[in-house]
Amino acid sequence: MLEAFFKLKEHGTDVRTEVLAGFTTFLTMAYIIFVNPSILSITGMDFNAVFVATCIAAATGSLVMGLVANYPIALAPGMGLNAYFTFTVCKGMGVPWQVALGAVFISGIIFLVVSLFKVREAIVNAIPHSLKLAISAGVGIFLALIALKSAGVVVASPATLVTLGNIHAPTTLLAVVGFFLIVALEYRRIPGSIIIAILAVTVVSVLLGLSKFQGVMSAPPSIAPTFLQMDLRGALNAGLLGVIFVFFFVDLFDTTGTLIGVSHRAGLLDKDGKLPRLKRALMADSSAIVVGSVLGTSSTTAYIESAAGTAVGGRTGLTAVVVAILFLVSLVFAPLANSVPAFATAPALCYVAVLMARGLAEIEWNDLTESAPAVMTALAIPFTYSIADGIAIGFISYVAIKLLAGRVRDLSPAVVVIALLWLVKFAFFG
Repeated sequence: MLEAFFKLKEHGTDVRTEVLAGFTTFLTMAYIIFVNPSILSITGMDFNAVFVATCIAAATGSLVMGLVANYPIALAPGMGLNAYFTFTVCKGMGVPWQVALGAVFISGIIFLVVSLFKVREAIVNAIPHSLKLAISAGVGIFLALIALKSAGVVVASPATLVTLGNIHAPTTLLAVVGFFLIVALEYRRIPGSIIIAILAVTVVSVLLGLSKFQGVMSAPPSIAPTFLQMDLRGALNAGLLGVIFVFFFVDLFDTTGTLIGVSHRAGLLDKDGKLPRLKRALMADSSAIVVGSVLGTSSTTAYIESAAGTAVGGRTGLTAVVVAILFLVSLVFAPLANSVPAFATAPALCYVAVLMARGLAEIEWNDLTESAPAVMTALAIPFTYSIADGIAIGFISYVAIKLLAGRVRDLSPAVVVIALLWLVKFAFFG
């Protein structure tokens, strides 16, 4: 049944590999179960209710992605989008969280509409091949930066922005050793190298007292405090149209960047560099946004951590279905899932970064009008700490350089329109 539905042999995979990939992806993104409620609770939202909303929204999005689009890409409430929701909209603008949820709901409805009419599909397919390669590499480098930060290898510095952390810290050393272990196991072609390293680091950290075994089970909390609490009338206020626009635009390119980056590295793009069944994939995250806002969480998006699952062989939607099941299981086994520390998953993300950075080698380096915007894109994603902003800089630089170089014929109308929309966003919405 699984073979017939997911076409496992056609994609060069099997049930065991897909399940392993699902576990790997889940372990690398399980942190969102605890981080998202801690961020959104700053707005006054109930922590436990957001915890449940996060699990169910992630499960819903991943399930739709797996069953409808048949891609090994997991979804969950987005990091960055939850920060914008909390610190910019609610705390900065003084907007009640109920109204902010209404804005998320409306942006999700807009997503569904433009996805049905293939507007988003046209936008994604209009991205130049060089920028697609750069997005893949940039997402990988961004992934490495997140991992190095969570492992304590790099820390903030007022003088140099970032600097070397305390490399004598046991947690940092364990993360570094975990990365070495993954590379060594992969070189020896040992299946499940990433999950082996994650579990090995976790076990050692618990034995050394560096992390705590949180237990096994707990009853799921109530979702009542946030369920159906979005204020649609308040969100339709003219002053919040810009907020809805930003939710829509940022999530569009966060999801687009992730889909392209993960799919390229997994070899899921076709010969023309396009993603088959793209409309279905875009519908998955659109529906997840709507469901998430109804439950009580900020925008749901595709996760770059999905690349960890594709690195161990995940190629079909069965991987995403496994992730969805694990998110639902987390409602009961939350203490157990919380036993995996961030520094245990950091080595996996660093290894995935190594794989994704290879996209830079395929850029047409002899054509400066292609290579220069590509490099700017790859660098801007990690250095702005935003996939969306990095893609924006890539589009703007691509159009500007092509125009100044007299290569107008290389520009499609869609690329020019996207670049202009990003300029408007930066000019009027920051």
